[in-house]
Amino acid sequence: MPRYKLVVEYDGTPFTGWQHQTNGLSVQQAVEDAIARFAGETVRVHCAGRTDSGVHATHQVVHVSLTREWRPDTVRDATNAHLRPAPVAVVSAQIVPETFNARLSAVKRHYVYRILNRRAPPTLDVSRVWHVAWPLDAAVMHEAAQTLIGRHDFTTFRAAECQANSPIRTLDRLDVERIGDEIRIYASARSFLHHQVRSMTGTLERAGAGRWSVEDVRAALEARDRTRCGPMAPSMGLYLIGVDYPD
Repeated sequence: MPRYKLVVEYDGTPFTGWQHQTNGLSVQQAVEDAIARFAGETVRVHCAGRTDSGVHATHQVVHVSLTREWRPDTVRDATNAHLRPAPVAVVSAQIVPETFNARLSAVKRHYVYRILNRRAPPTLDVSRVWHVAWPLDAAVMHEAAQTLIGRHDFTTFRAAECQANSPIRTLDRLDVERIGDEIRIYASARSFLHHQVRSMTGTLERAGAGRWSVEDVRAALEARDRTRCGPMAPSMGLYLIGVDYPD
């Protein structure tokens, strides 16, 4: 059976998240239904990283196997035709070996978190940024972020319902920059714990607001205690922006 690798982009606002849910439409269901309508068969798509309700993606990667071989551009265009008007699009499609697995073959995942830092609320980016009206010091946030880089027990930044076998993760990148009124937090790792990026973002916001020191952030990590985490940032500002695979 030919296997396809798809790069998918979506606005997570109207969805219950990536994975199938009983309480509403998921991105996974939207993509599977669209492929099934053009291919004439029931399919299951597998993603590189499950995103929560309200989380967006510019570069989600999925794989799907079909009984018939189609041209990759046909898979892309036909799927997109059946996705309308849902805010989901297949950006690219290619045939890959049957050994390719969107989740298991991935070696690194990249996220960005967007904070609109100004008094006025967002208009064009409603549901796409976290609006923080009080001043934030991006330089302090970046300094605090560097204390989280490396291999650590991230229990402090792990959701209570996280199903990962271990809280140990290696964080390769956590950079903070300001671009005008927007603060962006870039995070990269082979894998993340459930809610890890949003939890780290909420903690860094405390440092940027001057309510926590850089040492407070370090101490929160070392405590390995969920109650020591700052308030979790809302889902609307988070984007999956890339997934790396071996050459």
